[in-house]
Amino acid sequence: MGDPRYWIGLTLVPGIGPARLRRLLDYFGQIETAWHADLAELIKAGLDSKSADAVVAARRQIDLDDRLEKIGRQSIDVITWEDPRYPERLKNIYAPPPVLYMKGSLLPCDDWSIAVVGTRRATIYGKQIAEQMVAGLVASSITIVSGLARGIDTFAHQACLQAGGRTIAVLGSGVDVIYPPENARLARQIVENGAVLSEHPLGTKPDAVNFPQRNRIVSGMTLGTLVVEGDTNSGAMLTAGYALDQGREVFAVPGNIFHRSSQGTNRLIQRSGAKLVVTAQDILEELNLQSAPQQMEIRELIPENDTESALLKALSAEPLHIDEIIRSSGLPVAEVSSALAMMELKGMVKHLGGMNYVLARACS
Repeated sequence: MGDPRYWIGLTLVPGIGPARLRRLLDYFGQIETAWHADLAELIKAGLDSKSADAVVAARRQIDLDDRLEKIGRQSIDVITWEDPRYPERLKNIYAPPPVLYMKGSLLPCDDWSIAVVGTRRATIYGKQIAEQMVAGLVASSITIVSGLARGIDTFAHQACLQAGGRTIAVLGSGVDVIYPPENARLARQIVENGAVLSEHPLGTKPDAVNFPQRNRIVSGMTLGTLVVEGDTNSGAMLTAGYALDQGREVFAVPGNIFHRSSQGTNRLIQRSGAKLVVTAQDILEELNLQSAPQQMEIRELIPENDTESALLKALSAEPLHIDEIIRSSGLPVAEVSSALAMMELKGMVKHLGGMNYVLARACS
């Protein structure tokens, strides 16, 4: 796994986003080699002259050791594409963040997660629905992901913690800059029972341009997104849009047709194919998550070999085609095929037809 210093350094370079960073990795093979490459090599790797100049300038201006030391002093982890802790679903979206800064922890059980989002101006109805839905999801060991914003996001995080569940907050600022400030205590509680994440470097202030990008992470790392309340132009609708683009399920709670806060959710149901839900059970059934705790137990089974270990890690409650399993595991086709057949006989995985597989108890 590459040295996190060089990941930090390259993501701080203006103009080096996920696509250009991927290009550098494909060309140089190692993140450290890309960081130290000269101008000619950077251009040869596919960067335009302006971006290549920016990388060379960054090497002179950024003290990577100092950056890493400051991060360590604040008990912050740096998770990169190469880190096994990096959420697998998030890695597969368009332009996934190359680096995540994290306070807290990500656990294997967080693979079973649902995003809960909604308006900052929540009604009493919205608050009640958010709390009820979250409590039902947590009872089935589902991790709740949201954005720590005022309104529905806050109620979702709080309800999850009150129910004894795990929750993840994704910020549009640095993980050391909690916004809104009144949620500082809530953020500390989340760190103890999940994680606070951001793709932005330390010290980044909240900015309007950051939040739409934040929303793609909220939807990208989860099985589906639940929208409780939201106007037609709200951030919650943006998150739902990202989820649909990412091929994830979108759920919406219907509301009063005369109330502005329900216009977005009602339109999602009417025009965008969102699933109308009124209880947490509706979501669990749609995603085949009634047995999530048992699925987690399957994950914890001691595999007989490295191949089974890799396949158990790749699989979840979400049906996955064998081609995707091969890609994510990095194993040969024949090895994956024979291992899956043996694991199905052992009751560890289930073939759903069409060469799609899930962890076995997802179907029980």
